[in-house]
Amino acid sequence: MTSSAQDVVARLHQSFDEKQQHEQPYRHWFLSSCLPDTLLDNIIALPLEVPDLGDVSGKRELHNSTRTYFDVENQEKYDCCAAFAQGFQDRQITRRIERDFNIDLTGTYLRIEYAQDTGKFWLEPHSDLGVKSFTMLIYLSKDSSHAELGTDIYDAEKRHVGRSPFTPGGALVFVPASDTFHGFEPRTIEGVRKSIIVNYVTSEWRAREQLAFPDSAIS
Repeated sequence: MTSSAQDVVARLHQSFDEKQQHEQPYRHWFLSSCLPDTLLDNIIALPLEVPDLGDVSGKRELHNSTRTYFDVENQEKYDCCAAFAQGFQDRQITRRIERDFNIDLTGTYLRIEYAQDTGKFWLEPHSDLGVKSFTMLIYLSKDSSHAELGTDIYDAEKRHVGRSPFTPGGALVFVPASDTFHGFEPRTIEGVRKSIIVNYVTSEWRAREQLAFPDSAIS
C-alpha cells in the first residue's frame, strides 16, 4: 500500500505552512515531514540499483549514465514514484510554490532525481543557476549515522558556512540564483545516503527523458 497523490499534496501544504526561512548566506528554507510516512518508507525501499561511483565524484553529471529519475518508466513500475510525481505536478502545489517562494513556474517541467550516494561521494559548490527554476532537496535515509549528511551551504565566495539538517522527510529549498552555492563536503558515507532532488526546469532542458511529465508543462 502506498500514499496517493492527494496525500502528498496534503502533507506538502502542512510542511510549507511550517517552513523555516533563513536569509544568510542567501534566502533558503528548511522543511520537515514533507512526505507521508508510508510513501517515505516505500521510496526508501525502492529496488533501484545503487550506482558504483568508482571513487569519481565532484559533479553528479560525471555519472549521467547511472542516474535515476521518477520518469515515465519508473512511474509506471512503482506506485510510490507516480504518487510523488503527481503530487508535485498538482496545480495546488505548483501554485503554492509560486506564492510561497515568489517565483513563476509557468512553462517549466517537473524533474525528480532519486539519488543514492555512497562511499566518499562529494559535490563541489554550485548554484543551480540556469535552466533550474526551483530546487528542493528532500532527505530520505533513516540510518542514524546519516544525521550529519545534510547539504553543505556556502557564501558568495564559496566559503563553507553551514549545513542543512538531514532528517527523514526533511528538505532544503531555494530558488536558484547567482549566489545559491551548495554542495557536499567530502566525508565517508556509511551505507547509502538516499535523497530526492526536485527541480522545475525550463523548456531549454534537453534531456526530456528525465522529466516526470515531458509533454505537460506547468500552466
